[in-house]
Parts: sequence; C-alpha cells; structure tokens
Amino acid sequence: MNNKVSIGSEALPALAELLRQPAVSQVFVLTDANTSRLCYPLLRFYLPEAHSLIEIPAGEEAKTLDSCEVVWNELTEQRADRFAVLVNLGGGVVTDLGGFCASLYKRGIRFVQVPTTLLAQVDASVGGKTGIDFQGFKNHLGVFQEPAGVFIDPKFLDTLDPRQLKSGYAEVVKHALIADAAAFREQRINSVFIDNWTDTIRHSVALKQEIVTQDPLENGPRKLLNFGHTVGHALESFLLSQPGREILHGEAVAAGMICEAWLSVQHGLLDENELDQIETFLFSVFEKVQFVSLETEAIADYARQDKKNAGSTINCTLLESIGRGVYNQPVTVAEIASSLRYYHRL
Repeated sequence: MNNKVSIGSEALPALAELLRQPAVSQVFVLTDANTSRLCYPLLRFYLPEAHSLIEIPAGEEAKTLDSCEVVWNELTEQRADRFAVLVNLGGGVVTDLGGFCASLYKRGIRFVQVPTTLLAQVDASVGGKTGIDFQGFKNHLGVFQEPAGVFIDPKFLDTLDPRQLKSGYAEVVKHALIADAAAFREQRINSVFIDNWTDTIRHSVALKQEIVTQDPLENGPRKLLNFGHTVGHALESFLLSQPGREILHGEAVAAGMICEAWLSVQHGLLDENELDQIETFLFSVFEKVQFVSLETEAIADYARQDKKNAGSTINCTLLESIGRGVYNQPVTVAEIASSLRYYHRL
C-alpha cells in the first residue's frame, strides 16, 4: 500500500478499496468519544464488515500514554498481527496518537488517517508526524512514520462546531504565511466563510507536502511548518496546566503567529505594515487569548522544552515577508516573554 492522500468525495471509496486488499488481516478503527458518535456512522459503510472499534476519551487531555495503553491492550487482546491496519478516525489527537501507537505495536503495523477536523485535514494527518503529550509538554514523545494513506472527506467538517472549524483554519493561514503570499491575500478576502472546503484543503495540503517532501525528518525546511508553534505550544501547554483555562490548538497557534510575527519585526526581518496585516486579519477571525501579564515569564519558560531547540538555544521560525518563512532563528526566553507582553497589550 503506497502512501497517498485522497481528498474529496473519492476519498472514502479509495479507503474501502485499500482495506479490501488480501494483505489486510484485521481492521481496527480508533475513535474518540465524539467521532464514535458523529463520524463513525459516516464511515461504517466503507469498512469491511469484520472490524473492531477502539475508543479513547475526546480532547487534548487524552493524548497520553494512558490512552496508548487502551489502544495497545485492545490490539493485544484481539491478537492483532503485523498485517492488521489501524484506521484513525478523528482530529489531531486521534491521528497523532493512533499513528504513534501503530508505529510501536509489534515494531509497527500499518495505519491510515481519516481526519475529521479541519486542523487534522490540512495539517496533523499529513506528513508522517505522530506523537503524544508527556509531563505537560506538547508532542513530547513521538516518531516519524508515514501512514499507508490519508483519506480526507470534507463532509466530516459538518460535524464541527464553529470554534473547532476556526481552530483548524489557523493552520491554513500558517501555510499561506510561510509559503504563499497570494493565498494569504485570498484568505483575507474569504476568511473562514467558505462553503466548499475541498479546494482550500487541497491547496493547503499541497503547500505542506511540498515542504515535507524536501525534508521528511525535519532537519531543515520542514521547520518552516512550526511558524506560530514555538510561542503557541508554550501558551497552549501553560493553559492546559490550568484547570478551566484550556484552549484549542489553533487558537494558541493564532496567538503564536502574532507573537512570532512581532519577533520577526524585532529581528529586522518583517515589515511593520505586514505585521499589521497579519494582526488585523487574525484578530478578525480569532478571539484574543486571555492571560495576565504576570504569567508571561511562566508561559515563555515552556519554550525551553521546544523540540526545535539545540541545547540552550531556542530555534524559532520567523517571517522574512508574508509568504516567506525562515527557520532556525535563535530567540531567547526573554524575547518570547516580550512577545507575549506585546500580544497582551493589543
């Protein structure tokens, strides 16, 4: 089964064809509490009659080793062999965790991604990154492992509430900011009010695939995809540690993009006018993330654990201009705290 990405109405029929291959011994479907109820009924027709469901709780809080044990225990109890296939039906938590579990079970079984959120469709399910959170740090454990296929049907987006849809839209904007100025100009016109998502998803996935193809293991250009994530992950991790203050990944990334665009100006890379365009557009879509000024140092400290760091150096992706990112830009914890204070004052 060669790796491929299918987008649109042909995606689920293509999945059905893949799962009918003689080399597939068993099919397992990983869902969370939401996708088992809302999305599994849309997928069931395309699955072989003999398949098994595995369900984990919904939400970032479930992206842990405990949830991995649920998956591995079920695979073990069902005597899944190395010819089994795990179908990950869900958002970024399910696709990341499911890919991670499949990559480690019996040293690796095949898995496919059926992303059901916009964030997973344009970003999390594509590119072969898998992983889980650990000790409060985002995606702290993981492996690079390409799925056997990615099957993206925009009809799953009908199951999302507006907040979840906007969260995924942050990654669409990110791809445009690092690689396609024309796409950013188009997004400023259309914003999140899109009736037919297929073309937008297809374009955003193509931008990501072009970067990943150059650098599958994130030793160079793939780091561009982390724009907004150094500050965004720090903010998300901090708020996840505060009961009742959790935010969605895309909301944190949107804030992170503003902070890192500001850092780009401070480093003499980005024009002030372009920073204003980015800020104005992102605030037209996303509500401001709330934190108090006294928390900025504590939030910034989370960046010390960022996966892109080299020793004590925090490597950040910044912007040279709209549509052109630049990676491996060293920043300090103090600079990140300053960017958070800047965001807080806006």
